[in-house]
Amino acid sequence: MPLFSRSKDNSDDGHDGRSSPPPSQQQQQQQQHRPQRRHPADDAGDYAAPDEHTRLLPNRVDSGRAMLNPDDPAVSPYNLWSIRILRYLTLFFTAITLAWWVVLLVSVFATPPGLHTRGSAFFPFSYASLALANMFFTLIFFGVPSKAVRVLAIVLAFLLLLDVILILSVQQTRYEEGWVGTTSVVWTLLMSLWTLLTDRTVQWGKREEEERLTGRAETRRTLTEWLAVLLSTIAYIVMAVAVLLMTLTIILRALDAGVGPPGKLYRVDGGKYRIHLYCHGNKTDRRGDELPTVLIEGGERPVEQYLWGFAQNAIGNGSISRYCFADRPGFAWSDTAPSPLSAGFAVDVLGEALAEAGEQGPWVLLSAGIGTIYSRVFSSRHGHQVSGLLFIDPLHEDLLDEAIGRPGRGFLLWLRGVISPLGIDRLSGAIFRGRTSKDRIYGRAAQQMGKFIFAKLQENLVANSFTQRDAQSSRQIQNKDTPLVLVSSGIEVQRSSKWADKQRDLSRLTENLLSWDIVNKAPHQVWLTQDGRNQIEKRLHQLVYAQ
Repeated sequence: MPLFSRSKDNSDDGHDGRSSPPPSQQQQQQQQHRPQRRHPADDAGDYAAPDEHTRLLPNRVDSGRAMLNPDDPAVSPYNLWSIRILRYLTLFFTAITLAWWVVLLVSVFATPPGLHTRGSAFFPFSYASLALANMFFTLIFFGVPSKAVRVLAIVLAFLLLLDVILILSVQQTRYEEGWVGTTSVVWTLLMSLWTLLTDRTVQWGKREEEERLTGRAETRRTLTEWLAVLLSTIAYIVMAVAVLLMTLTIILRALDAGVGPPGKLYRVDGGKYRIHLYCHGNKTDRRGDELPTVLIEGGERPVEQYLWGFAQNAIGNGSISRYCFADRPGFAWSDTAPSPLSAGFAVDVLGEALAEAGEQGPWVLLSAGIGTIYSRVFSSRHGHQVSGLLFIDPLHEDLLDEAIGRPGRGFLLWLRGVISPLGIDRLSGAIFRGRTSKDRIYGRAAQQMGKFIFAKLQENLVANSFTQRDAQSSRQIQNKDTPLVLVSSGIEVQRSSKWADKQRDLSRLTENLLSWDIVNKAPHQVWLTQDGRNQIEKRLHQLVYAQ
């Protein structure tokens, strides 16, 4: 056996063959109290192997806490007080937006003091609706932040900022919207920025809580979260498209502001809004004798669309010497009036505008359709200035309900008004049909304007109450000696016996009926046919030159 070979007993202990003295009693006690070291391999069943996510230094706060599953409800950004405060503020801003939305909704039907807009009341209401929808979506998808929503919120904010600049930089839009419309747009802009801030902050809080409670930021989403992201993205895409259309509509309005009115604008109702009044012609004939001025009241459309050209032609052929017309509130260049607006209210502001312009008559009143209601009220209140009445296919007050005041018609007008700031029909008309600014102000596209729709809604709301009562009372106080001429549509008379009976009743408004003409094959707008135009010009000449 080799001299230095290890014995079998000592080979396992790592000692050589030499014997060592036995440990003392004190050394044995120290070994018993010394903590035993464990190799990491011995604990493989209790601890995971270190990887790139393993902390180099222990977390003193969570050193004794086990990591949670990412799907655990406890892993939530709501654990952070900053996120909870952010949600409470979002609820507060939503409540403010809802209150503003309700006020603007009420102002469409009854304008509170100080909240009158001289343009369309639907414009600020639509922006308030957009802001309210934005806040609702922010609350619904508060806990599911999305990069797509943040990008779309930036797009919304940019477009809304452009809207604010356009409104404030163009004098006409700034005047029409006033502080109410401007406030709505600015508030909508601020709420879009708030959505951006909220979504970004919740994203940060979500990542922080996931790293703290699970050890890493979660990149996957559940099916419910993906559905929420999809719905929120679709909602914000729709809102972005809506704001883009509204921006283009404001640009159209800015272009239309470059077309000035032919007449002058006069402040009425204590300076709250302006009425457009235009007069043309000579007050006297060739001998110097004063002649009545024809005061034209439009029917269902602005005077400028049809009757203005008719009046110009009548002056050219000598049927009349002079005419004036005023746009009713909300029509053409006139501002909108506060709600409610009845025929009596409209006639009062017309009288104010005429007085401010120094126009005192005498008048021959020419009106068509529903415009005859306004002319009748004017005649009853200014009878000493009226020397004749000519009504073209007039509307009877008993037919206001079915022609103007139907509730279904009012709801459709309100619905059209709400979406009118999008300008879908106006934009398509301008791009594809060649519609001009004049078409939109008073022409064939005038019915697409928010002001016009709002004026028609005002007309609808009081047709069966205030306006009908004004017409009925005007019949009682009408000067019975005033000359009266009726020119009725042959098509309408043949179509409805009820319409024919009401035309006959209107022929008895005064006791001085000069003529009741029924023009065959003429529509409601009788002047569109040559026979109708000739008949109206003939009767106008008789009324103007009767003296």
